[in-house]
Amino acid sequence: MGFEAKRCGVQFSPPSIVLIYVNSDTKKIRKRIIPVRNFSKYSDCSMAAERLKNHPRHRGYLDQVPQSQLEKLHIILRDHMQGLSLEDSLTSFQLYPDEDLNKLDDEELARKKGQMDTLFERNRKWKDDPDFVYDLEVEFDKSKQEKCSWDEESDGDF
Repeated sequence: MGFEAKRCGVQFSPPSIVLIYVNSDTKKIRKRIIPVRNFSKYSDCSMAAERLKNHPRHRGYLDQVPQSQLEKLHIILRDHMQGLSLEDSLTSFQLYPDEDLNKLDDEELARKKGQMDTLFERNRKWKDDPDFVYDLEVEFDKSKQEKCSWDEESDGDF
């Protein structure tokens, strides 16, 4: 009996992972609510996600769900337990170019770096790609460059 995961989400009361899947034998769409037990606002989300994914009762259903998605769902549950709203929790997963990453704690920084890595790999061009161009040169608009005081004071000796 096989299952094809379609959607995954969270339920706050009681804390649960909600999985919408298709039973490949009967082709019926089903909903499975997986309770998240022994989880508090101080829990490690990656360990909890790994424990849930490897649980014998849920392993068959969660095989196709990526570990990172389960971690995100656990982070949303933990943030809710800490009193954060859903919108605040979801904005923590977004990348902002003007955000100062030096002010983040280690866990938040690791999450942002992981998001940047996946974004880099998704946009990466390989030699085998049809739109790959070797030695691509790009001209940038010079009007957007900022003037610095040390640029104006430097000597022309170099």
